[in-house]
Parts: sequence; C-alpha cells; structure tokens
Amino acid sequence: MRFNAPTYIMARTKFLGVTPPIAVAESTPREKEVTVTLMDELRRQGTFESEEESKTREIVLGRLSSLVKDFVHKISLSRGLSEAAAKAAGGKIFTFGSYRLGVHGPGSDIDTLCVVPKHVSREDFFEVFEDMIKETDGVMEVSGVPDAYVPIIKTKIRGIPIDLVMARLALSSIPEDLSLQDDNLLRNLDERCVRSLNGSRVTDEILRLVPDVAVFRDALRCIKLWAQRRAIYSNVNGFLGGVAWAMLVARICQLYPKAIAGAIVSRFFIIMYQWTWPQPVLLKPIDDGPLPVRVWNPKLYPADRAHRMPIITPAYPSMCATHNVTQSTQMIMTEEFKKASEIVDRVIIGKANWSELFAKHDFFHRYRYYLQVIASTGRPELQIKWSGTVESRIRQLVMKLEYVESLALAHPFIKGFEQVSYGLNEEEVRAVAQGEISEAIAKRKKEDIEGVDGASVVYSTTFYIGLVVEPRQPGSVGPRRLDISYPTNEFTKLVKMWEKFDENQMGIVVRHIRSSALPDYVFDEGERQPRLAQKRPKTQATDRSSNTSPDVPNKKARLVQNEHIQLLSDNVLMATRHSISESIAGHPHEALKNAEHGINSLPHINTTTSPQQPPSSAGVYKSTVKEPPHIKSPQLPKGENVAVATVTGLP
Repeated sequence: MRFNAPTYIMARTKFLGVTPPIAVAESTPREKEVTVTLMDELRRQGTFESEEESKTREIVLGRLSSLVKDFVHKISLSRGLSEAAAKAAGGKIFTFGSYRLGVHGPGSDIDTLCVVPKHVSREDFFEVFEDMIKETDGVMEVSGVPDAYVPIIKTKIRGIPIDLVMARLALSSIPEDLSLQDDNLLRNLDERCVRSLNGSRVTDEILRLVPDVAVFRDALRCIKLWAQRRAIYSNVNGFLGGVAWAMLVARICQLYPKAIAGAIVSRFFIIMYQWTWPQPVLLKPIDDGPLPVRVWNPKLYPADRAHRMPIITPAYPSMCATHNVTQSTQMIMTEEFKKASEIVDRVIIGKANWSELFAKHDFFHRYRYYLQVIASTGRPELQIKWSGTVESRIRQLVMKLEYVESLALAHPFIKGFEQVSYGLNEEEVRAVAQGEISEAIAKRKKEDIEGVDGASVVYSTTFYIGLVVEPRQPGSVGPRRLDISYPTNEFTKLVKMWEKFDENQMGIVVRHIRSSALPDYVFDEGERQPRLAQKRPKTQATDRSSNTSPDVPNKKARLVQNEHIQLLSDNVLMATRHSISESIAGHPHEALKNAEHGINSLPHINTTTSPQQPPSSAGVYKSTVKEPPHIKSPQLPKGENVAVATVTGLP
C-alpha cells in the first residue's frame, strides 16, 4: 500500500520533517501580540491583492483552462484522431509557485503548468498554442522562450502576468481528476517535462509537509517581502528564488509546529544565520524513487558536493533549488539574516516596528565601485531574449570575480534596468551602448528622430555588480592593482557563445564606474544624496558610525583617469581599461563593514583583455565578514537548540 509523504513521516516518527521539533510549546502572549502587528504591517505594505484582482485571476485561469483543452483538441484532430477521441484527450492546467502557495501579491505572476497527452509535442506548444494565446481577447503580450532551461511562454492576460510551462505525459488522454502526486507519471518523460512537472509537484508537497498552512503562509509572506526589499530574492543572480524561501520557512514551521507567524519569523532568521552549511535543508528524507533519473546526492556527484547552501526539493526526483548560490551571495545573505534577527529581537521587546524589517536595500549606497554589464539591441523582442541570456550568465561573472586575488566580494544586483534611447547618429548609438547617455539623449523622444537619416532606437538593459576589495596589508605602500581582465574577458566570450548571438545586432559592454557616476535611474525620487563639490567636514577618526554619505570619499583620496573603450564591432563594445589610483589613510576593516559605511577602497583596476590565466588562489569564505561587531550574534531562546534541526549521516 502506498502512503503519501506526510502520512508516512507522521506514522513513522510522529513529526513532520527529518528531525524532531526544536520546541512544541505554543507561542507566548507577546509573540501573539507581535503577530497581530506583523499582519497589520503586511497589509500596510500592500502585500495582499484586492478582491477585484483576485476575481480577475480566477477568470483568467478559467480562460486558460478552456484554451488548453481547445489546443489539445485542435492538435488531436490534426494527428488523425476522431472527434470523440479528440474531445476525450483533455488537457489540464495546474498552478504552482506563489499563487499556489497562497502568498502572491498585487501584480505578481501566476506560474501555470499545462499538462497535455503524449501526441501533443513541445513544438505544438510554442508554434500553435502561442498563436492561440495571441488571438485571445485581453492578451496584451506573448513571448515564448523555447530554449530556456525550463521552456516557457510569458504572457499577460487582462493585466495578469502568466508564466506557462508544458509537460507531455505518456498518456493518451488527460483526465479531469488527474493528480500529479504519483511518481510513476514521470516514466518515459524527457528532462524538460520532468522539470516542468517538478514546479507543481514541489509546491503541493511543501503544503503537505507543513503543520499549519495558514501560519506557513503568513510567515512566508513576511519573509518574501523582506527578501525582496533587501534585494536577495533572485535565483538567477545567485540568491534564493521563491521556492527556496518557501522551503526554508516550511522547515522552520516543522521545527516549531505549534508556533504562530511572529514566532516563526523570529526563529527563521536566527536558525538560518546559525545553520551549518553545507548541511542540506530537507523537508523529508530523500526518496530514490522508481526511475533511473538523477537525484541530489553529494556522496555520488561532485557537482552536488559543491553546492554552498543546498535546499532540497521534497518531490521526487529531489533536486537542489539553490545551486546558483556563490561565495559572495552566501556572504550577503548571511549578513542579512543577522541584521534581520537583530531587528526582530527589538520588535519583540517593543523597541522597534516591523516596518524597519522591510526597509529598502542600500545596494547603490553601499559600495564605492561597481561593474556595469550592458546588453543592447535595436529591437524590443530581440532585447528580451538577449538581455535574458546575459542575465543568466551574470552569476558566472561573479564566480570568476571571486577568484581574483584581493577582491573580497562581488555583489550582483537582482535585476537589470531597462532603457529605450533614441540616437540621432551612429556616434550617439555607440555612446548609449557603452552606458553613456547624455542629458540630451535621455530627454529625446521617439518623434524627435522620425525622418532623421542615420537615427535609430537602442534598447539596453544594465546590470550592476558591487565590488569590495580586501583591506590593505599593514606596512604596504604605493598604489595597488586589481586585475579583473580575465573574468571580464571570459564573461564576454561566454555570452557571445550563445547560439543565436549576432554581433551585428547585439552589444555587450562590461565597464567599471564609481558610485558617484551611478545614473539617477537606479535611485528612487529623492533617494540620491547630493553630490557635494565642497570639502567634506572633518570627523573624529574614531567615529565609525557617522552618517557620511556613501557618495563622499571617506578618509581616501582618489583620482579616476580616463576610460578607454575599444570598439570590437559595429554594435559589440567592451570596456578595456579603467585605472584608479588611491592613497588610504586609516586602518583596514572588514570588507562588509567598510562597504556599509561607504568606504570600500578599490585600487588600480585593469580590465584589459589580455590573455592571462586566472589567479591560482581562489577566494575563501571568511568568518571575519560574517561577524560585524555592531550587531550581536543571534541566539535562540533559552532551552532551544538549533543543533536539533540538523542530521548527520544524510547525503
């Protein structure tokens, strides 16, 4: 007899998860009070959608369900099936992600899986179904990405963003009461179909593995908003995506089965900070399953052993949802766990408000120097695919930068900034592709270039990476050099290896800029500090917590020399050299502490495309970065031990 996962775990161990709970007591009166204020704050922050939008989503999903059935019917007839057989072939949609978990907010997309019978191909999905969507009333945009790791159609229907993936089952028809829980449905499927099914199966399994779904949803809504505001919500850029955050919250719910949301949030930050990575986070024991498919196993696979923060999906076949995490992004998230824990501690004792937890990130104030990665084309539909390709490789650039000697941290921002610019001539087009957008170009509109010979539109997406350099060694003198030519050159080669790359239509630029040169579009209105031309007032050398603007040099004098751009082709440009000299007065500090106060120092930088090899010594995850002195190390309440949550002997 087959039992579902939660029933099996409960019957065998009397608890959900792979270890006993840390505590089974109910939350304290104070924790209940702060949970009420937490939910009030989440409503003030606009995390709940309106009833009208909720009804619109239901209408849109109803239309999609009918459209999938019509699609399967149409393909079935084209394959020679009878009218009766074509109608019986069915077709069904399943939601997953934040919508299925019940934590979606206003404007968020709906992840939707389309399940079709075996005679419907993936080519049909992108050639026939995509066209059927375009012809549907209320559809605003449609963009298919068949070459993605999980092939997807992105669309917007009646203002609701929809991400559609497809799975073709080895069945002649799809019954209306189909459940995806049965592992045997994965038989005879290709890897793309397994990955597509995995999203829905994982979401459903998470909901089955938490002791109280309502508490889980409230806590996850809080953690999701916090991660978004702190700019650490992005799987593609090396942080955690929605599924990973959901699994972490689910694990804390398992460890405190009778706690309410405020208590779960409090324990979440402490336990995640103290977690002994690379110990995996598991919601249930890993199942080998009935099929000859790869299951996450660091004892067997070296690639799995390299995962820094493994969070393992509970549905078969188990996979690591966090394989993109890098040394730098792990350091950043660990630091954020610690800061958040300190804020929640103060909330619980009545010395802070929940709004402080959701304060906006300080990424564009935090560092002195940044890398810009600029992807550009001349057509909007091409720009979507090209910028997406470049973004998917940013993590590779970060990992290569981590191998650079003296570079302590490479912090990628979680999204790119899109711009449409209008150039009057080839010179202006090249300037835009290099990130040099003058005030005149920024103000220009489409009608200003109509009928002008040589004028053209440039679509660009700019990504940012913050840089932190190791402190100067005691006794060292003279300017320092930081050579990042190898990682930037290799990254440019990597993105150009895309099979659809066309150097006549696509541009890629990697260049270094100072924080004072950051464009206004990265800041909210009124957020940017004034750029002071006058000399900064003197402060006491011992004052580490002054409110010095990050855009103003702190105890450093710098000279930025001219940047030299090498033209590689008509539209393909790359920054080739950025030189910076420095003289530093003061003592070395920890990298992240320096960055927080805007005193990140960057020596002479060389991004020339010389054919050198990567440095022999890789960066090391340093405990000194993990312990900034101005925030105490978070601890669980007396009698609670995080060691209970980890299990030795697991893969």
